[in-house]
Amino acid sequence: MKVVNDINYLVEWLIQSGTLVALVLFAWKFVKPWLDAKASHANTEKAKVAWDLLEQVANISVTALVGQNMAGKDKFDLAVKNVLQAMQSHGFEVNQAAVENAVQYAYEHSPLTPTVVSGNDSQPVQGTVAAIDPKEAK
Repeated sequence: MKVVNDINYLVEWLIQSGTLVALVLFAWKFVKPWLDAKASHANTEKAKVAWDLLEQVANISVTALVGQNMAGKDKFDLAVKNVLQAMQSHGFEVNQAAVENAVQYAYEHSPLTPTVVSGNDSQPVQGTVAAIDPKEAK
């Protein structure tokens, strides 16, 4: 019984003296940065997953539309529409410009889409795009 009374006295003293509040505030100074770092890491991981999914869906969409008998602009627009719908169905909000860039990247790097190298119009090269030399760009 004496132990219970001592514990009650100690708890009452902690509350009345404000020591408990000081301990909580002191602990919060150490816990809050840790929680913020965890939240930031979670957001970073979510963004990484979203970008990986965006690249995969764009590649699949471009690959599916390669053999279609459509104009290039129509294929591009349909691929962008398909990617936007797929991303929204998975719960990711992605803006139009990011999707267009991902589809363009997928098209340029697809081994199924021919790219004509400048100066050699008769021979398409599969899956490669001629790089722009920054020294030559005006």
